[in-house]
Amino acid sequence: MSGTNSPEAVKKLLENMQSDLRALSLECKKKFPPVKEAAESGIIKVKTIAARNTEILAALKENSSEVVQPFLMGCGTKEPKITQLCLAAIQRLMSHEVVSETAAGNIINMLWQLMENSLEELKLLQTVLVLLTTNTVVHDEALSKAIVLCFRLHFTKDNITNNTAAATVRQVVTVVFERMVAEDEHHKDIVEQPVLVQGNSNRRSVSTLKPCAKDAYMLFQDLCQLVNADAPYWLVGMTEMTRTFGLELLESVLNDFPQVFLQHQEFSFLLKERVCPLVIKLFSPNIKFRQGSNTSSSPAPVEKPYFPICMRLLRVVSVLIKQFYSLLVTECEIFLSLLVKFLDADKPQWLRAVAVESIHRLCVQPQLLRSFCQSYDMKQHSTKVFRDIVNALGSFIQSLFLVPPTGNPATTNQAGNNNSGGPVSAPANTGMVGIGGGVTLLPAFEYRGTWIPILTVTVQGSAKATYLEMLDKVEPPTIPEGYAMSVAFHCLLDLVRGITSMIEGELGEAETECPMTTEGASSPAQSSEEQDRQSASDQMDKEMVSRAVWEEMVNACWCGLLAALSLLLDASTDEAATENILKAELTMAALCGRLGLVTSRDAFITAICKGSLPPHYALTVLNTTTAATLSNKSYSIQGQSVMMISPSSESHQQVVAVGQPLAVQPQGTVMLTSKNIQCMRTLLNLAHCHGAVLGTSWQLVLATLQHLVWILGLKPSSGGALKPGRAVEGPSTVLTTAVMTDLPVISNILSRLFESSQYLDDVSLHHLINALCSLSLEAMDMAYGNNKEPSLFAVAKLLETGLVNMHRIEILWRPLTGHLLEKVCQHPNSRMREWGAEALTSLIKAGLTFSHDPPLSQNQRLQLLLLNPLKEMSNINHPDIRLKQLECVLQILQSQGDSLGPGWPLVLGVMGAIRNDQGESLIRTAFQCLQLVVTDFLPTMPCSCLQIVVDVAGSFGLHNQELNISLTSIGLLWNISDYFFQRGEVIEKELNKEEAAQQKHAEEKGVVLNRPFHPAPPFDCLWLCLYAKLGELCVDPRPAVRKSAGQTLFSTIGAHGTLLQHSTWHTVIWKVLFHLLDRVRESSTTADKEKIESGGGNILIHHSRDTAEKQWAETWVLTLAGVARIFNTRRYLLQPLGDFSRAWDVLLDHIQSAALSKNNEVSLAALKSFQEILQIVSPVRDSDKPETPPVVNVPVPVLIGSISGPGMSRPFVRTDSVGERLGRYNSSEPPVVTDELEDLNLWWAAWNTWYRIGSESTKPPITFDKLTFIPSQPFLTALIQIFPALYQHIKTGFNMDDLQKLGVILHSAVSVPISSDASPFILPSYTEAVLTSLQEAVLTALDVLQKAICVGPENMQIMYPAIFDQLLAFVEFSCKPPQYGQLETKHIANAKYNQIQLFAPAEWVALNYVPFAERSLEVVVDLYQKTACHKAVVNEKVLQNIIKTLRVPLSLKYSCPSESTWKLAVSSLLKVLSIGLPVARQHASSGKFDSMWPELANTFEDFLFTKSIPPDNLSIQEFQRNESIDVEVVQLISTEILPYANFIPKEFVGQIMTMLNKGSIHSQSSSFTEAEIDIRLREEFSKMCFETLLQFSFSNKVTTPQEGYISRMALSVLLKRSQDVLHRYIEDERLSGKCPLPRQQVTEIIFVLKAVSTLIDSLKKTQPENVDGNTWAQVIALYPTLVECITCSSSEVCSALKEALVPFKDFMQPPASKVQNGES
Repeated sequence: MSGTNSPEAVKKLLENMQSDLRALSLECKKKFPPVKEAAESGIIKVKTIAARNTEILAALKENSSEVVQPFLMGCGTKEPKITQLCLAAIQRLMSHEVVSETAAGNIINMLWQLMENSLEELKLLQTVLVLLTTNTVVHDEALSKAIVLCFRLHFTKDNITNNTAAATVRQVVTVVFERMVAEDEHHKDIVEQPVLVQGNSNRRSVSTLKPCAKDAYMLFQDLCQLVNADAPYWLVGMTEMTRTFGLELLESVLNDFPQVFLQHQEFSFLLKERVCPLVIKLFSPNIKFRQGSNTSSSPAPVEKPYFPICMRLLRVVSVLIKQFYSLLVTECEIFLSLLVKFLDADKPQWLRAVAVESIHRLCVQPQLLRSFCQSYDMKQHSTKVFRDIVNALGSFIQSLFLVPPTGNPATTNQAGNNNSGGPVSAPANTGMVGIGGGVTLLPAFEYRGTWIPILTVTVQGSAKATYLEMLDKVEPPTIPEGYAMSVAFHCLLDLVRGITSMIEGELGEAETECPMTTEGASSPAQSSEEQDRQSASDQMDKEMVSRAVWEEMVNACWCGLLAALSLLLDASTDEAATENILKAELTMAALCGRLGLVTSRDAFITAICKGSLPPHYALTVLNTTTAATLSNKSYSIQGQSVMMISPSSESHQQVVAVGQPLAVQPQGTVMLTSKNIQCMRTLLNLAHCHGAVLGTSWQLVLATLQHLVWILGLKPSSGGALKPGRAVEGPSTVLTTAVMTDLPVISNILSRLFESSQYLDDVSLHHLINALCSLSLEAMDMAYGNNKEPSLFAVAKLLETGLVNMHRIEILWRPLTGHLLEKVCQHPNSRMREWGAEALTSLIKAGLTFSHDPPLSQNQRLQLLLLNPLKEMSNINHPDIRLKQLECVLQILQSQGDSLGPGWPLVLGVMGAIRNDQGESLIRTAFQCLQLVVTDFLPTMPCSCLQIVVDVAGSFGLHNQELNISLTSIGLLWNISDYFFQRGEVIEKELNKEEAAQQKHAEEKGVVLNRPFHPAPPFDCLWLCLYAKLGELCVDPRPAVRKSAGQTLFSTIGAHGTLLQHSTWHTVIWKVLFHLLDRVRESSTTADKEKIESGGGNILIHHSRDTAEKQWAETWVLTLAGVARIFNTRRYLLQPLGDFSRAWDVLLDHIQSAALSKNNEVSLAALKSFQEILQIVSPVRDSDKPETPPVVNVPVPVLIGSISGPGMSRPFVRTDSVGERLGRYNSSEPPVVTDELEDLNLWWAAWNTWYRIGSESTKPPITFDKLTFIPSQPFLTALIQIFPALYQHIKTGFNMDDLQKLGVILHSAVSVPISSDASPFILPSYTEAVLTSLQEAVLTALDVLQKAICVGPENMQIMYPAIFDQLLAFVEFSCKPPQYGQLETKHIANAKYNQIQLFAPAEWVALNYVPFAERSLEVVVDLYQKTACHKAVVNEKVLQNIIKTLRVPLSLKYSCPSESTWKLAVSSLLKVLSIGLPVARQHASSGKFDSMWPELANTFEDFLFTKSIPPDNLSIQEFQRNESIDVEVVQLISTEILPYANFIPKEFVGQIMTMLNKGSIHSQSSSFTEAEIDIRLREEFSKMCFETLLQFSFSNKVTTPQEGYISRMALSVLLKRSQDVLHRYIEDERLSGKCPLPRQQVTEIIFVLKAVSTLIDSLKKTQPENVDGNTWAQVIALYPTLVECITCSSSEVCSALKEALVPFKDFMQPPASKVQNGES
C-alpha cells in the first residue's frame, strides 16, 4: 500500500476529507442543520488529528468512528445527492484503510437501512465490496450482515442491480475464503497441536477455527442450507434465495479453494455431510425421469429434470470429482454412476449433452482416471466405474447411430444450430450431393443411413464445454445435431491420449530407473552397493503396483474403446476424424503391446487391419482371432450386405483402387477406398514405430499388409522392396491418381518398416520372422495347384528383414533360411520358388559380404552357417532353384573367392551336386563356377579341398549333357595336375601337417583314419585320386571324352609321375592302369556293332568310327599304348617293385587279348605296344646315373644305351621331368640290379605271348561268311616284325620246337588273303615284282634266324634243314598259292583286271606270291651255297628237296603264273647243282643221295621237254633266249654229270642219254608257221644234244665198260631214230601226191638229214678202233633209205639229201677184212 502511505497521498487524503465535509455541510445547511454541524466539527477534528500526530493514518483510524459519523448522518437523510456524496467519502476512507472495526459496523448498519429503503443500491454494493476487499476489519455478525445485504439486493426487481449484486456476492464469497487462505499462510510456520475432531454434531461448534476460517465455515455451511432450501444459521435476514445461484456459489468455492477443504477437517466434514447428500438429492428428478414415458402411467407425478439446476449440479460434481476425489471416494462412485446413467438413450438430449461434457472433463485428467481405476475397478466388491464410463461412451455413440432422432428438438432446425444451416432432415442426401456435385463435404459420420456431422467442439486435450457454461439459460437449449457425438468422440480420443501418455511416461521413468524386460517380468539391476539394491527392490515393488494399475486400466477400457472406435472408423467420412480414430487405435495397440496385454493388443490391431481391407474381405487371420472378443458387443463392425447403403458400402467414400483379392479361387475385383489406404498407413506406422511390442500380432499386421499390397499390385523387386508392378492375369488393377502418388510412399514405408526391424530386440525379431514364415506358408498353400501369381510379400519381406539384420544374422539365420529352403524353394509354383531362391541367395551373398564383427575369416562357424543353406539347396530338384544356387556360387566366387577358407568344401559340394539329368544350362553354369575355381582359386583354398576339386571336375567329365563341358573338364584336370606339380612341395607339406592332425584326432577317438588309397602318403593320394578320376573318364560312353581323358591320364602320369613316392607306383600300376585296362577291354569286347548313323546333329561319322565297337577300339588302342609307354619309360622305377614279373604277365595278357580282338585297329595297336615294351633294355645301372641331380623341371635325357637288333639301331632315350627323383633313388635306396634270370623269364613270357598271338590270329577260321574276321596285312607284318627283336633276347634257349612253332606262324601269316577293297593299297601292281611288307618281314625273320644259326654253336646247325623246308614251302607258292582254310579266293590277276568295284561286298584276294617265292628261292640258293656241305644239310636230303621243289615250276615252264619263275628256277637249279653235285659225288658211297638222282633226271626231262606250249605272242628273240637256257642245261649235263658217269647210278645215265637223244632229233612243234620253221626248231638245242651224245659216244678215254655202253647206246638210239623219220617221210610223200607236206614234217626230215651227215663226219674223225662195228652197219643201212628220198619234191629236202649222200663216198671201197670184222 505504499501508494496510500506516502506523504503526498496522506496530504491529499486530508484535503479530500475536508472538502467532502465542506460539501456535506453546504448540502445540509438548509434542510438538515444537525448534519451540517456534525460536518463542521468533523473538519475541525480532522485538522486537529493532522496537526497532533505524526502517524496521521493510524490516528485517523483510531478516531474513525467520529470521523465517519457526519457521513453516516448524511446517509440517514435519505437524500440521494447527499447519500451519494457520503458513500463516496466513506469509500475513500475505506480505500485508505482508516476504518476501524466499530466504524465498519456502523457503516454496515447504515447501509442496511439504505438497502431496506431501496436507495442507491448500486452504490451500496460498491461500498460493501470496497469495505470487504480493502481490509479484514469486518468479521462475524457484521460480515454476515454485509453478505446478506448483497444477497437481498440480488433479488430486487431491477435487472442491473440483480446482476451487480450477483457479481458482488461472488466476489464477497471469494474474499471471505481468500482471507482464510491468507490467514493459514500467515500461521503456517507456527506448529499447532492437532485438535482431536469429534463427530461434530453441533454444527456451530467451530471453536477450533481461527476467525477468518470461522467466517468461511459459517458462510459455506449456510450456502449449503440455502441450496437445500433450509434456513441459514449465520446469514440472518435472508428473504429469498435461488438454487441455481447457490449451486454456482458452491461450485466457485469448491473450484477456487480446494486446499481449504483438504487441509481443514471441519471443511472436509462439511463436504461429506452436507454437499454430497445435497447433490445426490437434487439429482433425483434426472435419475427417475424417462423420456417419452407418459406421466399418467405412473401413480405419482415425476418431477421433470430442470436444465439450469441439472447443469449446475453436473458442474459441482465435476469439481467435486476433480478436486476432492481423494476425500469422497464413495460419493464419487455414486456421482460417476449417475453420470453414466445420464447418457442413457431415454434421457433428454440436453441432459445427455451436458453429461457427455462432464465426462469429457474427466477424460482429460488421466491421473484422475487412474485413481478411479485404483479405487473402484481394482477393488473387489466395487463398481467397475472406469470400465463403465468407457463402455457408456461407447454405447452412447452407438445409440446415436441406432436411435432415430425423433425426440430431438434439433431436427426442427432452430437458429441455435451451428451447422451448415442446410436441411439437416435429409442427412444422407447432403452426403450424396457432396459426392456427386463437388460441394465441400461436411466432416461427418455415416452409419446405416444415419448421418451425423462432426462439429469442432474443443481443442484437443482440453474439455471446453458449451452447455455446461450456459448459466443464463433457463430452458434446455437446442443441441445441434452431431454435438453430442462430437464431444463423445473427443472424450474417446482424449481418454486414449491421456491414458497412454501417462502410462508411457511412467513406463519410461520406470525403465530408466530400473531396466525391465519387454514382457514386464523385471529383474532388479544388480548394483554394487547394498543400499542401491535395497532401493532397487523398493522401486520394484512400486513398479509392480504401478504395472498392475496400468494393466487394469487398459483391461477395463479396451473393449469399450475398441467397440466405439471401430464403429466410428467404419462410419467416418472425414479424413481428419479417421486419422484421429486410427491414431487412437494405434496408440492403444502399442500401449497394450508394451504392457504385454496380448488379447487387447491383437484386438486393436485387428480393427486397424479390418479397416485397411475392403468390406467382407475373406481374411481368416482377422476373422478368427478376435471375433470372440468383439461378438458380445451389441453391434457388428461390418454391415450386413454390400448392396445396401450400409456402413461398409462406403457410399460416402471415394474409391481409389480396384484390384484382385488374394484368394485361392479367383474372385471378382475388390475396391479400396481412401480410408482403406489411410488405415493401411496407420498399420504401417504401428508396425514401424511399435514393432517391438507387436509380438505374435505381427501375423495380423503382415497378413493384412500382404493382402493390401496384393490388391494394390505391388510386386517385390531386388532386395525385397515392393514396387508398383502388375500381374499379367486377371482384370488389371485400376488405381486412381490419388493412390498412384501414394504408392511409392507406401512402398517406401513398407521398406522402412522392415529396415527398422534392425532396432527390434531379439525376441521381437523372432516374432516378426515367425509371422512372416507363417504368412509365407499361407501364401504357399494358396499357390498350390494353380498357376495363379502367388503372393510374394512374405518372402520378399523375409529377405528384407534378413538383409537389415545382418549384424545379428546368427539368431535368425536358421528359421529364416530353413523356411526358405524347406518350404518356399520346393514349392511347385515357379514364381514362388524363384523368389524363395532369390531371397535365399541374396541373403547368403549379403551375409558373406557384410563386415561382421569379428570378421568371417576369424569366425569359421558363422561362415559355415551362412554357406550351409547354399549346400542344402542341392537337395532341391527344381532346375530353376539350382540355377539360382549356381549363379549365387558364381557371384560368391567372384566377390569372395579369396576369403572362403573353410567354406570351400561347401561351395565345391554345390558344384559337384549337379546331376546328369539336370539340364544343360545348369550344368553349364556349375561348370563355369568350377572353371573359375580352377583358374583363379586353387592357391587360395586349403589343400585338403584339392581332392574335392578333382572329384568335382571328374564328375563334370562324366556329365553326358554337353560334350564340350566334359572335354573342358578333362582339360581342367590337366590344369589341376599342373598346379599340383608346380606347387608340389607346399601342398605336400600342408597335407602332411593336416594328415598328422587327423591321425591324432582319429587315435583319440579310437577310429581308423579313412581316406582313399590310405597307406600312400597324402600328396600321393591326391595324385591317385586324380588318376582314378581320369581313369573313370577313360571308360565314359562318349568316344571323344575317352580319348581326351586317356591322353590326359597318360600325359600327366608321364609328365608328373616322378613326383610319386616309389611305393605308390605299385598302386598306380595295379589300381589305376590295370584296372583301367580291364574295364576298357570289357567294354570293347561287349560294345555294340550296330552302325551309328550320325553323331548327333549333322555331323557325319567316318566309316572307321561308325559303330560303338569301332569307337571303343580307339579307346582300347589309346589305353594300351599309354600303359605300354609307361612300362617302357618307367621300367627303371617299376622293375624294383617286387611283383614286376606279375605285372609284366598281366600286361602281356592285355596285349594278347587286344591283339586277338577281332578289330584290325586294336590288334595292330596291340602289336605296336608289344613292340614298344620289347624295345626295353635292362634298367640303368648305378654307374650310368647322373652324378648330381639336375635342376628340377628341365627334362633330362638319360641315355639307356642303344638297342641292338635289325632296324632298331637308333639310340633309345628316356626323358624324365624331374631328375630329382633319380637323385632320391641314388641316395635312399640301393641300386636295384635285376638278375639276368628274371630278365630272361620276362622275355620268354613275351615269346609265349607272341606265339599265342601268332598262332591264334593266323589260324584259318572253320567257316566263312561276310563277317568272318581275317587279320590285316599291317597286323601280320607287325607281328612278324616283332620276332627279330624278341629273338635277340631268347636265342640262347631257342630250340627246334620253337622253330617249328615259328614256321607254322610264318607259313600261316603269309597265307592270309587280303580283302579286295584293301588290295589296291597293299598289293603292288601285278606287273611289278615287289614283295609286300609282310613277306619282307617273314624273310627278315628267317634271315635273322639263319644268321644266328650261322654264328651259333654246333647244336644250332641242325636247324638248317628246317629253315630250308620253310623256304622251299614258300618257293612252291610261285606255282601253287597257299590255301587259307576253306576260303574261296580270287586270283590276284583276276581281281586286278576285273577292276575291283569299291564298296562292292568284300571278296578275298590271294596275294601275288611270285616275287615272294622267287625271293625265297634266291635265299635258298644263297643259303645252300653256304651250307651245302653241312652234315645236317647232307643228311636231311636238302638237295633232293630243292630239286623236287624246283621240278614244279620247271615242269610247268610256260604254264607258270609268271615267266620269271621258271627262268629263276633254272638258274637256281644250275647254281645249286654246281655246288650240290660235287657234294653228292663225294657222298656217293653213303647212298645219302641215291634218291636224288631219279628226281633230278625227271626234273631235266620235265623241263627240257615241257608239255606246256609257248604263248602265241612269243617273239623270235624271246624264243632264241629261251633256247639258250635249254642249251645251258645240256651244257651242265655235259660238264657236270656225264664226265663223272662212273660215280653216278647207271639208270640215271641211261635216262640222260635217252633225253639227249630225244633232244638231238627235234620233235616238231605244231604251232610253228611256215615262215619260222627253220628258227623254231631249236636247232641249237638239238645240235648241242647231238654233239653231247656224240661226244660221249666216241669218247676216247673209255675207262669203264659202263661208259662204252653209254656211247653205244646213244648211237644206236640216234640211228634208229633217223631211220624211222626217213621211212615215215617217204610214206607221207608218196601218199600226198602233188600236195606239199606240212612245214614241220619237211623241217624234221631236213634236220634228220643234217644229223646223218654230221654223224658220218663224226665217225670219220673218231679213231676207227673206238667205233663199234655194229654202228657202221647201222649207218650203211641208212643208205637205201636215203636213196628212196630222191623222188621228193621239196628243194630244201633235196639239198639236204645231197649233203647227206655225199659222205657215203667213203664207204664205196670197203676193205674186205674190216667188213668181216665188222660183221663178226
